[in-house]
Amino acid sequence: MKVIPIKASCGFNNGVETLASTYPELGKTLDQLFMPNRVETFIGLASGDSMKDIGLFDGDLIIVDRAVDIKDGDVIVANLNGEFVCKILDYKNGRLISASEQYKPVVIKDCDVFSCEGVVTSSIRLFRQRECFKSKLF
Repeated sequence: MKVIPIKASCGFNNGVETLASTYPELGKTLDQLFMPNRVETFIGLASGDSMKDIGLFDGDLIIVDRAVDIKDGDVIVANLNGEFVCKILDYKNGRLISASEQYKPVVIKDCDVFSCEGVVTSSIRLFRQRECFKSKLF
């Protein structure tokens, strides 16, 4: 699938084919845009509402890259005591922060089993869930 790297309005435009044929930079696929490190990238399914204030909602697909350097303030997927969580990393204070004031930060203690699985580099919102995403695997 080719992606058109131009801003598009939500109105109707009958000249889409003409526009698409005039931009040479359309050579990128969705894989190239969302997963430049394909071998080190995985896709997860967001669950819950703790990250809603940064625009990450329940049911969104999240693209997680294991190859990028982890920085303070990144949105990450981590394994905390056997549970996968998606939170903002507060490395300086040793905490995981939700993007909703309804949830308190989680302090990572010495007794916790913690590993960062990767950085969330992007997300995809599904407006119509397909049957394959309703599997018990998610």
